[in-house]
Amino acid sequence: MDEFKRRAFAEDGAVVIEGCLDEDALAQCREVFDWGIANPGPMVTTMFDGTECRAHVDNANPNAKHRLDDLVAKLPFGKLLAELWGSKHVWYFAEELFLKAGGKAARSSWHQDTSYLPWAGKHWANAWISFEAVPKRNALEVVRGSHRGTRHDGTTFLDPNDPTDPLHGGDVWPRMPDIEAERRANPDAYDIISWATYPGDVLLLHPASLHGGGATDADFPDRHTLVLRFFGDDATFSPLPENSRSGYSTAGVLFVDELSHLRAGDPFRAPCFRQLI
Repeated sequence: MDEFKRRAFAEDGAVVIEGCLDEDALAQCREVFDWGIANPGPMVTTMFDGTECRAHVDNANPNAKHRLDDLVAKLPFGKLLAELWGSKHVWYFAEELFLKAGGKAARSSWHQDTSYLPWAGKHWANAWISFEAVPKRNALEVVRGSHRGTRHDGTTFLDPNDPTDPLHGGDVWPRMPDIEAERRANPDAYDIISWATYPGDVLLLHPASLHGGGATDADFPDRHTLVLRFFGDDATFSPLPENSRSGYSTAGVLFVDELSHLRAGDPFRAPCFRQLI
């Protein structure tokens, strides 16, 4: 981990670690990914199933937890993230699975994960592991430095005509900007970063970053991506709005009981999260 990578993550909110995973590690990740696709959990969302526009998203499958906890103990992320953040400790939160197939899956709407999860602090990272070589045009896009800015209301992802449809009602946090509409009017409206990646590369993303994209097309029809989420010493509990039309609790929808003891500003800790360092 060199100083350039550390500074890029701290300032930009995202960085690529080229060749982070060798063939064996990548194969172990793919085995866990394929099991999760075949055995979805209670948080799974499958859109346009059976069509060429299929998109599958799953989060924190409780039936896969032991597999993921065992996997992350074999991967290099503990040491890597401790050096990236300057943290003495690293914990694993949970996984997210993305499968887009058929060549016509639309880009994911712009959002911040912190609109949906009760997270704050500098020591957070989502490790994006894609099993295909991903061209830059199909890559995840990130608004540079947005993890240090406004925490927006999340989008519901329900209204295709309004990618800013507010998850919590729009009266607690500022509404998500319509970034794609602004980019169509002015391509330079936002400072966007993205990378072409190859199998073994890992994109590290701070979850407070505004991010979206990842569409497929005829030349890149399928994308299989495993996301592993981690946190370190500077990670705190930051509750979601109490009066929310989403129906979420202030702890969100993942590990609600396990996080029920936490209050705003508390260190983000619970025994259910695997400690790597």
